[in-house]
Amino acid sequence: MEVRSSRRYRFPVEVDDLWAACTDVGSYRSWWPWLARCDAEAFEPGARWACTVQPPLPYALRFEICLDDVEPPHRATATIDGDIRGTATLSLRTLDGGGTEAQLDSLLAPAHPLLRRVARFARPIVRFGHDWVLDTGASQFRRRAL
Repeated sequence: MEVRSSRRYRFPVEVDDLWAACTDVGSYRSWWPWLARCDAEAFEPGARWACTVQPPLPYALRFEICLDDVEPPHRATATIDGDIRGTATLSLRTLDGGGTEAQLDSLLAPAHPLLRRVARFARPIVRFGHDWVLDTGASQFRRRAL
């Protein structure tokens, strides 16, 4: 089971300011309490981050993010491997009238055997956990990072 998503979020700041906040990897855990672990040192091509996410469900996801390509201040692509596998792209664009839109596109699938079994029978729960992390994360980022 794959979970494909494309989410857009608007922020009332210029693209350079949003990019600066997005790349402040040392602050991630203070913005997102459900991010139980984030060993990230840099936001640059080749950087590898070890992460653990605890959504409001009875499991934690452990995975590694590898930044494949980074084009400041507009785009970053990553490969994810661990309990979940797939790809993600973050794109920023200036909006007419001011502000910036962040678009996060991802294609993820459970890789851990137990998660694959759960996903097969409980797709709505998997989707809920995925969407909760993205939407709650954007809201917390807006309040805490900007």
